[in-house]
Amino acid sequence: MNYELREMLPGDGARVLEIFRQGVDSGIATFDTEVPTFEAWDMEYFNDCRWVLENENNEIVGWCGLKPVSKRECYKGVAEVSIYFDKNYQGKGLGSVLLKKMILDSEDHGFWTLQTNVFPENEISIKFHQKNGFRIVGVRKKIGKLNGEWKDLILFEKRSERI
Repeated sequence: MNYELREMLPGDGARVLEIFRQGVDSGIATFDTEVPTFEAWDMEYFNDCRWVLENENNEIVGWCGLKPVSKRECYKGVAEVSIYFDKNYQGKGLGSVLLKKMILDSEDHGFWTLQTNVFPENEISIKFHQKNGFRIVGVRKKIGKLNGEWKDLILFEKRSERI
């Protein structure tokens, strides 16, 4: 099967949110319990470093984007990674293609550190981030509640070797 990696376009919003909904429904991908409007989603993410992966039918099967971690000037080069795949395309090695492209693009846009938070029970995501050069910074114990239950997060980071 052939896949195409391309920049995310505004018209991709519905499919991006459909894939995000699968992450919400999984219960192990995000603290979010509702899917935002695309306008709200769009405001949370940087305009740069947004990528999608399409199958041969031009259907988006995965996406990635970066969110700011802080509005403070000293953290302008630090961003939080979001990467989501349609459940039918997970575990096929496609995520690394998408993430590696975003890492290179993030460095071109001046980001020196990428970070992400993963629920401990999301073993696939843990292995995926480690395989792609992210290191565990630590575990944030009972950092937030999901459906009334306290959840831990594993904080990962990847420091640029170019910046």
